[in-house]
Amino acid sequence: MKSLKYYTNYYLSKATLPYWTILLLDCCIVTLSGLFTFCLHYGLPSTFANFGHLALTLALFLLCFVFAFRVFHTYNGIIRYSSFSDLLRIGGAVLLAMAIEALIYLVAPPDRWLLHYNFTDIVLMGLMVIAFMWGMRVWVKTIYEQVSKRSDVNNAYILGVQSGGVSIAKSIRSAADSPYRLAGFVTPDPVMRHVMLMGVKVHLFDESLPDVMTANDVTTLIVSPLTMDILRRKENEEVINRLVDAGIKIMVMSQVREWDGKEDIRLADLHPVDVEDLLPREKIEVDMKAAAELIQGNVVMITGAAGSIGSEMVRQIATYRPSRMILIDQAETPMHDVRLEMREKWPDIATETIVATITDRRLMRHIFSRHRPQYVFHAAAYKHVPMMEDNPYEAIINNVDGTRVIADLAVEFGTRKFVMVSTDKAVNPTNVMGCSKRICEIYVQSLDKAIKDGLVKGDTQFVTTRFGNVLGSNGSVIPIFQKQIMKGGPVTVTHPDIIRFFMLIPEACRLVIEAGTMGSGGEIYVFDMGEPVRIADLAKRMIRLSGAKDIEIRFTGLRDGEKLYEEVLNDKEITLPTFHPRIKVAKVREYGFAEVSARIEQLVESTAGCDGMEIVRRMKKLVPEFRSQHSRYQILDNKE
Repeated sequence: MKSLKYYTNYYLSKATLPYWTILLLDCCIVTLSGLFTFCLHYGLPSTFANFGHLALTLALFLLCFVFAFRVFHTYNGIIRYSSFSDLLRIGGAVLLAMAIEALIYLVAPPDRWLLHYNFTDIVLMGLMVIAFMWGMRVWVKTIYEQVSKRSDVNNAYILGVQSGGVSIAKSIRSAADSPYRLAGFVTPDPVMRHVMLMGVKVHLFDESLPDVMTANDVTTLIVSPLTMDILRRKENEEVINRLVDAGIKIMVMSQVREWDGKEDIRLADLHPVDVEDLLPREKIEVDMKAAAELIQGNVVMITGAAGSIGSEMVRQIATYRPSRMILIDQAETPMHDVRLEMREKWPDIATETIVATITDRRLMRHIFSRHRPQYVFHAAAYKHVPMMEDNPYEAIINNVDGTRVIADLAVEFGTRKFVMVSTDKAVNPTNVMGCSKRICEIYVQSLDKAIKDGLVKGDTQFVTTRFGNVLGSNGSVIPIFQKQIMKGGPVTVTHPDIIRFFMLIPEACRLVIEAGTMGSGGEIYVFDMGEPVRIADLAKRMIRLSGAKDIEIRFTGLRDGEKLYEEVLNDKEITLPTFHPRIKVAKVREYGFAEVSARIEQLVESTAGCDGMEIVRRMKKLVPEFRSQHSRYQILDNKE
């Protein structure tokens, strides 16, 4: 014996309600509404006495409504998924039918076969049709939602009462398999407290919120994209901690894409909040119109295209429709992933995915000669401080000589602009990696000056961008902490007082691209990274968010070349503003290209012996502010 729920689900399925069935139901509503209107106006005896004429009149009315239903396609939808737009179409169809009826009576008054309906009757009939058609759809939708409701549905509050929060609420109520039930809204605005929105109460975001949610059996707080800054405010940290301690799941919109404020927010876009979402920072607004004008229709080369920064730059640049993209990286598997993504999302953009090392001058020359890129975004580099401290020859070969190869070829083959991605570790460097990037900055800046002075033939403009750590990059601290927490600890932090600046990968890439549109060449652009974050506090918050208990934080001591804090500018440097408040221009010491070129050539030649001490000694000669910390190379500083 099948249950009532089985039959209800069956009869509410799409297969059992084809469009003609919905049209037939709507026709019955029209007929009954017309009959009831006449009976209400003229009485039951008159209705029976004129039933034949009444039937002909209602048949004429029905033809008017069927025509209107056809025009507005009121019967093409699935009733259980009816939305506000469906109700609007019904209203439009009824108004059209009423207008046709009124026109018929004005143009051709009723004869002895048709009964007279005055304007009031027509309006009353139309209102009844709207009410019953709307009511039928709302009733079916409500019954379906109750019958098909998941047993594991969670009561949820939505943080945000503006368009973002309302969009999430609509998605919850319209999704057939939504794991949430809308139980209320939350806002920091005391004026909105206890206001009803979409049939549920609005609560205040304050220290009482965890107790309110627990008392009302609400297990989830969904945060709209427009209210993410509430989570990041220092004064709200305790409220967030209490929510987590109460076992309340906090869901936020994925950072993979930004909400445009127009389309509905899908529940699939939500994920449990993590520490990256809670880091204090202001949203970076970037006007990319100039970048679009720069890139569209041109050939763009990106080195390091399979890395964290490089691959995001590929995605962002592709949206501005370059005529061709030349993507270079030596990591085969990640490069294959980039190729597949380009074929899937931007199949109409001619793309070359090349597995190669940028130090191969012969191959790079062939690539430049063949494609002649107008814009080069140079993101290829070894970046891990401890690895380069142990392998200084690779830092020179890949970072320094690789940059020299790409920069020289850009000039030779007429590239318009060369944008180099640098790091805050290049400022007063304390490690090999940071110093190698500072040498790269020196080379491209001196080359740009030599071009302007007429010492080198060419027209290429070179700009450099500096920023700190990016969230979620390969090998960064957050993924490492996540793995350690999953294993039950300990979470290792090098020093209790170590701090770092953080920025989202998409934000950093947008600033890199916009910086490429600025200036006339030779500038080093510095990004405002916001407030620094203490790594020990970061570890504590990640442990709390994970729900894990008794996980130890162990301090292991600073690694080779590591310093407690990253600087953004050299002590002797000053900055000048640009038209973007988050981008500044660093004024740095200028170098003569001939001298720099000769010393870098000697530095590259010194890598042949793989003598780390000799290589680092030459690096320190070229960059006098390079002072090693927690490194075996400190002995070189002591000899001076």
